Formats: sequence, structure tokens, C-alpha cells
Amino acid sequence: MLISSGVPARDRPDVEQQVLLGAWRSVERGLYRPDPSEDPRRALRAWIHGVAWRKVSHYVNSAYVRRVVLHAQPLGVLREPAGPSLEAQIDARADLQALAQLKPWQREMLLAVDRPESLVAFAKARGMNPYTAASRLRIAREALALKLRRRR
Repeated sequence: MLISSGVPARDRPDVEQQVLLGAWRSVERGLYRPDPSEDPRRALRAWIHGVAWRKVSHYVNSAYVRRVVLHAQPLGVLREPAGPSLEAQIDARADLQALAQLKPWQREMLLAVDRPESLVAFAKARGMNPYTAASRLRIAREALALKLRRRR
């Protein structure tokens, strides 16, 4: 069934495994109910053939099979480098070092902006006046901007 349906040799073990797992799960759910008047071996073969036919049709119509393009050097097909450029990585690392040089309370205030809670909720959770939190955030941003300007 797999060969006649066009399943490539490299994928046959995977599809065979899917067929066996699908058949096993169907048996566990009670979906295998052969006709008692038929030869049990023949009934099982016909039922497995149906399971295989369904699994193969799912495989053949899957987006993976329809769109996969195998290439010996897949990165050579790209027109430009994949991922961030080396310069961008170096800049990001330097920015993180500048962030690490800040005082702990400044880092905490800068990271508070990224939390799902508002700045007011962040301040109240720490027993701080919301205006104080806003002022500290402004000071932390200025300190980070100063460190980044010195680096460049």
C-alpha cells in the first residue's frame, strides 16, 4: 500500500509506524469489529489496508510533503545570511553589558516596564508611591542612555 501510493523509501518506516499506532488505538477504542462469518485473517488484512489507506492519504496531502524541497546545501540557497548579522549581535552584547553596569534598582525599574502589570500596580506592590516609581524609571532610562552614548 505504501509503495503503490508513492511514499518515498525514506519516509516508509515513519508511515508504517503511524499505521500501526493508528490501528492499535482503534482496537483500544473498540473500532475493530470484524464480521464473524469472514475469515479472521482476511478481515484483519482488509481492516489494516483501510487504516493504511487513510494514513497514507493524510501523509501524501500534508503540507510537509507537498512543500518540502530537499537540497544538499540549504543555506546556499538563501540570498542573504540567516539570522541577525554579526554586527547586530556585537551591538546587542554591548548593550547588555551596559545594562549590566547599571545599579540593581535601575535594572529593576527598566524591567518593570516589560511586565504585564502597570507601573502603578508595580509601585503599589512594593509599597512605593507611583510618582516615585515614574521618577525612578525616568532616572534609570537616562542612566542607560548615558551608558549607551559613552559606548558609541
